[in-house]
Amino acid sequence: MTDVKMPLRDLRFVMREMLGSDAHYASLGYGEVTPDVVDAILEEGAKFCENVLVPLNQIGDQQGCTWNDGEVTTPAGFKEAYRQFVEAGWPALPHNPEYGGQGLPPSLGTVLSEMVGIANWSWGMYPGLSHGAMNTLEAHGTAAQKNTYLTKLVEGSWTGTMCLTEPHCGTDLGILRTKAEPNHDGTYAITGTKIFISAGEHDMTENIVHIVLARLPDAPAGTKGISLFIVPKFLPNTDGSAGERNRVVCGSLEHKMGIHGNATAVLNFDGAKGFLIGEPNKGLNYMFTFMNTARLGTALQGLAHAEIGFQKSLAYARERLQMRSLSGTKNPQGPADPIIVHPDVRRMLLTQKAFAEGSRMLVVHCAQLVDITHRGSEEAKKEAEDLLALLTPIAKAFITEVGFESANLGLQCFGGHGYITEWCMEQNVRDARIATIYEGTTGIQALDLLGRKVLLSQGELLRGFTKKIHKFCQAEIDNEALAPFVIQLQALNKQWGDLTLQVGSKAMENADEVGAASVDYLMYSGYTVLAYLWARAARVANLKLAEGAEGADFYRAKVATARFYFERILPRTASHATAMQNGAASLMELDAAHFAF
Repeated sequence: MTDVKMPLRDLRFVMREMLGSDAHYASLGYGEVTPDVVDAILEEGAKFCENVLVPLNQIGDQQGCTWNDGEVTTPAGFKEAYRQFVEAGWPALPHNPEYGGQGLPPSLGTVLSEMVGIANWSWGMYPGLSHGAMNTLEAHGTAAQKNTYLTKLVEGSWTGTMCLTEPHCGTDLGILRTKAEPNHDGTYAITGTKIFISAGEHDMTENIVHIVLARLPDAPAGTKGISLFIVPKFLPNTDGSAGERNRVVCGSLEHKMGIHGNATAVLNFDGAKGFLIGEPNKGLNYMFTFMNTARLGTALQGLAHAEIGFQKSLAYARERLQMRSLSGTKNPQGPADPIIVHPDVRRMLLTQKAFAEGSRMLVVHCAQLVDITHRGSEEAKKEAEDLLALLTPIAKAFITEVGFESANLGLQCFGGHGYITEWCMEQNVRDARIATIYEGTTGIQALDLLGRKVLLSQGELLRGFTKKIHKFCQAEIDNEALAPFVIQLQALNKQWGDLTLQVGSKAMENADEVGAASVDYLMYSGYTVLAYLWARAARVANLKLAEGAEGADFYRAKVATARFYFERILPRTASHATAMQNGAASLMELDAAHFAF
């Protein structure tokens, strides 16, 4: 891992040249966020990530976290790295100055989180989950709760978690059993067990603030009877310091496939004192603030593992000598040619490159939409919220799926060496695998996209995005350099709407048609969204080449990667379309008892 670098050139291209971040920040009133400020954040963030976090990545995997009588010790170097992170003020970067934040755009925090994730995903989960806790408290907490908890979370001396899953329920939160009994002083006694709690217990901060879903005694059944609570590990003193130990204990740590450096805890709440957030029985609505933050954060994980796999396999492919090129010797002074000359190795490398860079475009685009929801006009906020509602499940599920594919391709480029621990490629695969599961599996995100966001809105949210693609294609229809991209993109955009109507019509007769089509629909949507973004990237790159801008090789590589994406990856949409059109019958006809004999 020590040779992993932060992709600053590509970040600058996506932020500044493609998505116009300088004008974007100025239009939202972030006058202090000048290009120099952005560059300083990128440069200093990259130094911290490369010099402090990258060397700890393999250490975290090999050592893991250790549990002893409810207390958890993180891997060597993690605590010190976190101290440096807090002292540099990084946790406060995108948060409200009223609570000690720096008030910078959320998208800059996202860019920092991407770099942290590339450097060391396990470590990055400790401060990463705190952003969801902070967003939830700021949106739904009382003034007293904000003053007590936000100030500590923003400065980084406390971290936060989200506590949803229980041993008997994951996605189906309507059947959770954790109880919240009212106390005489207006607080609540929280009792129950939560599992799979990332960063649920550790030694890096003086307190941990758990955001917990629980059910009041008189609550209605199902998701309409869930409330949300703050349950700190240590109860705050009147001066804001961490005081008496609360009755929440880490019962054990999960033994996991990957992300060993992060403590995935089983938390036992034994009458722990909790504080109600917002109104009773509206907890799940409030928790979506946290979950949507976490879903976009998880998209970063898919991007991070694609970037790691690409960087390391590219370096290996340039040096590893194996066989001669089919089209003639390329390395006459050596006993064999470097494997990067072989078409299939190039297929794997370019797939990783296209997914990493395309995913970065989507993540930064979503992050800029989040900026608008904070500071835009009411009309702009509404448009941004609608676009985020559509794009969040796509970003979470699609990017994590192709990120895992990319991690596997990175390992494959190494051949047998990829399976060996010292290269960190097998760690990258193991770490990446969880991303398609937590914060809502790919299947759950797909149902959210197709069922709730598209069909329940009667296509309104989808049309908001497909209109943007249509306008782009209309504007570039006479651009000869973009013609191959625009023609395909127009056809896909039309088919996207047609497929939606077909699935929706079938679903009116059989609701299972939604579930049968949903994952194919999401993947189709993801490939199409990335096609739109790659076409935009190619447009910018072609303009830069025409202007004679410096760094011509970078721009030529962008155009070539866009061409690869359209010619070699985008055809996958055809199989997803066919699968959707074939409907639910073949999925549902087999009796459950007849799957095996």
